[in-house]
Amino acid sequence: MIDFGDQVRNALRVQGKSLRGTAKELHYDVAYLSRVLNGKQAPSPELTQAINEYLGLSLEVVDSSVSHDDEMDAWELVRRVQASDVGPATLNRLERTFDSLAMAYPKADPATLLRQVRRQTAYVVKLLDGKKTLAEHRRLLVLGGWLSLLGATVHIDLMQEDAATARLETAAALAREAVFPEIEAWCFETEAWRVLTDGDYVQAVELSRAAQDIAPAGSSALIQATAQEGRAQARLGEQTETYSAIERVRAMSSANGTPETPEHHYRYDPAKSISYTATTLAWLGDKAAEPYAREVIRKLSPSDDVSQWPRRVASANIDLALVLLTDNRLDEACDSATKALLSGRVVPSNQWRALEVVTAVEARELPESSDLREAYQGLKAIEQ
Repeated sequence: MIDFGDQVRNALRVQGKSLRGTAKELHYDVAYLSRVLNGKQAPSPELTQAINEYLGLSLEVVDSSVSHDDEMDAWELVRRVQASDVGPATLNRLERTFDSLAMAYPKADPATLLRQVRRQTAYVVKLLDGKKTLAEHRRLLVLGGWLSLLGATVHIDLMQEDAATARLETAAALAREAVFPEIEAWCFETEAWRVLTDGDYVQAVELSRAAQDIAPAGSSALIQATAQEGRAQARLGEQTETYSAIERVRAMSSANGTPETPEHHYRYDPAKSISYTATTLAWLGDKAAEPYAREVIRKLSPSDDVSQWPRRVASANIDLALVLLTDNRLDEACDSATKALLSGRVVPSNQWRALEVVTAVEARELPESSDLREAYQGLKAIEQ
């Protein structure tokens, strides 16, 4: 069996490339690359990916036992070797890392994800003090904006209001500095979600519209902000405006199609449109929400496997419970609510929705009310 080093050396020989030249092109220390190719040190996932792209190989990326802090130290060493120049390889790696974090968001533990966001943000701050071109400076600002936005979103999920506000303001400031309106639009949309969960539906509409005003045409931020407006209008009982927002979201998401990475939190996909339609119609008290909620559950949890989209499936079960209560299908409603609560994947910022179901069941004095209340209290206890 040919090992990693043999495959890379063979490719270098066939393509007429030197070890030193390769190290320079990939922005790695030549001594480190030599140790890896001689089997004295395991290749990191980042090096493996860089070599695959450079030599056109498909070597397997193996998870490393090295900590994220060690990874940051290694990147910093490379930067210093390059006379404090940030370099495209470092920026590419940081951008890929952010995308990985944004894709992990739908199912990651919020506290764990927040720690990773902090590490990446700290490294971007360090790089901003270094020597760099104007283009590299702007890429760092954009990276910092995205990371701050994601951090704010996680803080909101954890109900950490002051930290969320600080990160949102930072993200918006970096977006304006870099002239990157999509991030600023996402900031308005994220704040709209926060005030909506606080019950200020009028302000949620205003913030959603502000996001739409500055979001680039056809962007995910524009679609998400429109969906957010629809949810706020539903809470206000404004039927015409609600249905209008739903239709606009459908049209835009259909035109964009499904992205390569639909799990990416900042890339809208048609499946999200179905989820938001279910929530919006459920809040409006429209029985038409039921097929949408059931479709989300069917598509995202085949054979009851919710591991890919645990939060979205939990939300769909809450939506289904709400609309079933409206239709007085009480046993089915309690069953859906129980599934959502026992999943343990209703984040703190969304627990008020689950509480609405519990309260509605208790108001009807159903026998299941005590079990639902116990499940809700258990969910709260997990987050404490």
